[in-house]
Amino acid sequence: MAEKPTAEDVALWQRRLASQANNRAWTLAEMLRRSPEEDEEMLQAAHAAMYFWKIVGKPSNHAHAAQLLAHVYALLRLPGPAAHYLGKSLPHFTQHDCAPWELAFAHAVAANVASAKGDTAAHAEHYLQAKAAAEHITDAETREMFAATLRVVPAPNP
Repeated sequence: MAEKPTAEDVALWQRRLASQANNRAWTLAEMLRRSPEEDEEMLQAAHAAMYFWKIVGKPSNHAHAAQLLAHVYALLRLPGPAAHYLGKSLPHFTQHDCAPWELAFAHAVAANVASAKGDTAAHAEHYLQAKAAAEHITDAETREMFAATLRVVPAPNP
């Protein structure tokens, strides 16, 4: 009979699963076109990430997971749940010291949620704030990831 895994082993696997689900959801979210099956996978992966980060993560992990869910629901044009999860994530990034990339992503997701809700003023404001925050991202790989996310957020009408 196999030994029961230690609490540390279980936590390690939960972190791995959270990370894997998070990365898969973001990869799908960056796609300009998805099939209905990919939309469903994106949503399930985002919820799985939230589930595991709630178990083994810190408040910042929880905020990032909620942000991902807000973004996914906005991409799916479901503004109610998108706004719900944005409310759980945006305060973390706007009321605490965070890295420029975190603020840029927070405003990009907020712009996407506002677009899904049809709130043109908030959409335009958050979109501009996302682009302004992105100017302070110094790491090339992070800038590329942000650009991939901003590509799927509708640009506000001039």
